[in-house]
Parts: sequence; structure tokens; C-alpha cells
Amino acid sequence: MTGPVYVITDPNAPLPVVEQALAAARGGAGLIQIRDKRATDSEIAALVAQLLPRIAAFGARLIVNDRIEVALRTGAHGLHIGQSDGDVEKIRCRLPPGMLLGLSIETVDQARRIPPVVDYIGAGPIRATTTKPDHAAPIGLDGLAAIVAAARLPTYAIGGIGPGDARALRAAGAVGLAVVSAVTNAPDPQAATAALLAEWNAS
Repeated sequence: MTGPVYVITDPNAPLPVVEQALAAARGGAGLIQIRDKRATDSEIAALVAQLLPRIAAFGARLIVNDRIEVALRTGAHGLHIGQSDGDVEKIRCRLPPGMLLGLSIETVDQARRIPPVVDYIGAGPIRATTTKPDHAAPIGLDGLAAIVAAARLPTYAIGGIGPGDARALRAAGAVGLAVVSAVTNAPDPQAATAALLAEWNAS
């Protein structure tokens, strides 16, 4: 893993996705995920191709959400999938060595059944969030701690997270925080990312 701040882009945010991603990278995000449920594979692939070398120059890693074929075709640094995106072990077999595989986890039961081929998990939502209206029930900090203990994998907390949360998330066992609107809707996404990183490092 690279760094505690994981930024997920939002096609509905004020800045274009490319600018969101680059601002996050300049601000020190270690992982940046391209997520757009409505875009075509070709559109996502074009974004990844444009961003991959620029993101890597800042030491960040670019993750593709859900689109297995796009991740393979573009040589992205990683793929993040949800509970309904297919057989995790079969997906891992298709990925080249070194490509990260992340998995969304919403319950302790899911955390107990994670195949050993997963590199990290995103646990949440910690709180309700408008970024993903169809999210599962919020798990809170206690739920996060329980998932961390059950999964025994690097865990990024996600869902309704922002400034002021780092200390509590770290105390619950998370290795980092994954954010959308806290960065993409900020007046200065680069500064917002840098502030989250500084807060985490100070917690």
C-alpha cells in the first residue's frame, strides 16, 4: 500500500475527474480510484491512460473501480471490486503479478470470508453518505473495529469521512481513510488532500 489517504474521484464534482486526480496526487494521496458508474469502458480507459504516468510521477497508485477489462487493458496499478462484482479468486487469477486487488466490505461476516488473494479492503460506510445513495447501513467506528479484527488485512475506512476523523479511524485499526467529497468538493482539492494526510500523520 502507498500512503494513508485514498481519494475516489467523482464525475459529479465541480472539477473534471482528471483535475481531481492530479490535485489529489499533488496533495499526497497514495491511492487514487477512478469510479464512474455511468461512463463507458472506453471513457474510463481513456482517463486511466491519460492519468497513469502523471499519477505515478507523484508516487501515487491509480486504481480502477469495478472494470476488470479496463484495469487489464490499461495496466492500472490496481482494481477495486464490490461484493457483487464476481468471484474474487477468479478475478485475482486474471490480474498480473503486482496489481493490487481491493474489496469492499460492509459486514463482519463478509470480513471473515475474504479470500487470501485480496490486498486491502475498504470498510464502510462509516456514516451515511450522499456520494453513494445505495450504500449499506452505516457501521460506525465500532463496526469498523470489528471488521478490522475479523479481516486482518490493511483496511481503509470509507463513507462520510472528512477532517477531524483521522484519530478515531486510526484508533479503530484502519491503515487509512478513503474519501470522495471531502476532497473532490473542496474549494482546493490539493490542499484538502494535504490536510487529511497531515492530520493522519499527526494522529
